[in-house]
Amino acid sequence: MNPGRIKFEDAAGYDQMMGVWSQLVGNKFLEWLAPEKGQKWIDIGCGGGAFTEQLMENCAPSYLAGVDPSEDQITFARQRPSLKTAEFKKSDAMELPFEQNEFDAATMALVLFFVPEPRRGIAEMIRVTKPGGSISAYVWDINNGGFPPEPIRAELKKMEVDLPLPPSPHVSEMNNLESLWREFQLQNLETQVITVSRNFNNFGEFWDITTNSASIKAALSTLPATLLADLREAVRDELPSNADGSITYTAFANAIKGTVNK
Repeated sequence: MNPGRIKFEDAAGYDQMMGVWSQLVGNKFLEWLAPEKGQKWIDIGCGGGAFTEQLMENCAPSYLAGVDPSEDQITFARQRPSLKTAEFKKSDAMELPFEQNEFDAATMALVLFFVPEPRRGIAEMIRVTKPGGSISAYVWDINNGGFPPEPIRAELKKMEVDLPLPPSPHVSEMNNLESLWREFQLQNLETQVITVSRNFNNFGEFWDITTNSASIKAALSTLPATLLADLREAVRDELPSNADGSITYTAFANAIKGTVNK
């Protein structure tokens, strides 16, 4: 069965689902990145601003820009009280609206696999970052089960329903991330697998929130009601629950960082 198309139109629903996961992994990512305070940052593919907010709160940037191709997501990000001083622009990651060497640090949080041409995206990160500046990213390890909606994806696969994937899923694998950073001769290269767990009060909460994933929502939009009901029960049967009925689920992302050499 053919999947639907991934759309990022419901910023509030997306924030409830992926925004929370993004901040869980973002906390560990920033702890590992250990950036200096007072730098100029760009958050590429900022979405609704979940990670942008973490940059503002943890890095005390002298300037913070967020770019995203979705107007709905940008509007949501601008409404976050902590981001009143951040600048947001609607933009493609492969053609950033900034001059060369404007930033001390450029990052993509759960974004690189959505870039149709990852090399162009990385080249743009490097272009707008000063020599010696930081280039970093983290992505869910989709191909190895690290994606937060994996329990639903696995059952869809059993039903021979294809889940729409980002345009560049291969880049989520650590060896491919490393190859790209080395290709651009980024220095001081380091990698890290970041594992995070999220608690849900019950299966209903897990289902309602997780099906707000853009890719899952696209796949479910093609299912008849009977098959959708079968899917829900199959996921419930396979997903372990705690003694009190709550659900604890673990996801993991691959992270990478390096410095610009130009």
